[in-house]
Amino acid sequence: MKKINLRDVYPFYENDCFVMVDDEIAEIFEESKRKELNYQRKIYRNGAHFSLDRDDGIEHDAIFISLSPYEIYERKMTNQELHCTISKLPDIQAKRIYAYYFLDMNKSEIARAEGVSVKAVCKSINQGLQTLEKELKKFQK
Repeated sequence: MKKINLRDVYPFYENDCFVMVDDEIAEIFEESKRKELNYQRKIYRNGAHFSLDRDDGIEHDAIFISLSPYEIYERKMTNQELHCTISKLPDIQAKRIYAYYFLDMNKSEIARAEGVSVKAVCKSINQGLQTLEKELKKFQK
């Protein structure tokens, strides 16, 4: 039996909390900690030398900074407000904006699918964006 500090194992513990665990469990914790430190060291040392198209994920771990809970909540609320505002638009404008920005269709594809001119699609998307801008400015105040 080994005595371990749960604060060392779990980052959410703020105070020391010592418990007795089997030797096997303590070894698993130590091995996991060693592997995590080795991985962090590998990212630090080699992160700048890997190609971005290597697809092993290391550049993402080296570059990506996790979001705070506040930032995650703020993004969620912004997305909800955006989708709510888009749903208030006239049906054709909402569909065209959704197709253009969320489905990555270009304006000529949208026009061909709806059987209208590209100019009509452009005008509709621009009017919808102007309306969205006005509505979302109200949300910021």
